[in-house]
Amino acid sequence: MKASVSRSTANIYANCIAFSELGAGDSFALMIAGKNREEQETIAQSTLERVGLSDRLHHKPSELSIGQQQRVALARTLANSPSVILADEPTGNLDPATVDSVAATLRELNDEGITIVMVTHDPRMAAHAGRVEKLVDGKIAAEAA
Repeated sequence: MKASVSRSTANIYANCIAFSELGAGDSFALMIAGKNREEQETIAQSTLERVGLSDRLHHKPSELSIGQQQRVALARTLANSPSVILADEPTGNLDPATVDSVAATLRELNDEGITIVMVTHDPRMAAHAGRVEKLVDGKIAAEAA
């Protein structure tokens, strides 16, 4: 059970993990098991295209904005076709336009059947959710949306 859950679940964090010496596409190799280099490149290209960064395939994190790094992290999350995405403040460090872009992508993924479980303090992100649970002192206090 544990192995199947870990393969079908992916994570996005506020402070995306960037591999400083790897280009955006090369970092996918660390996330995609059981695929040859050509398949990894194809997956990297298609998922980067999905988040609007197909032209950044070979750019290192130092050559990307924080928002672009976060979208690369989102693309890597999609690389293994998860059925559940756990998103911990996925837009915490982003400008408003990038927040809207990430929110739209997460909404599209949810509309495609991927479950998104997100923790956020941003009411704009919460507004995109189909269901919102408020936590107060570690307990569910109210349901909204």
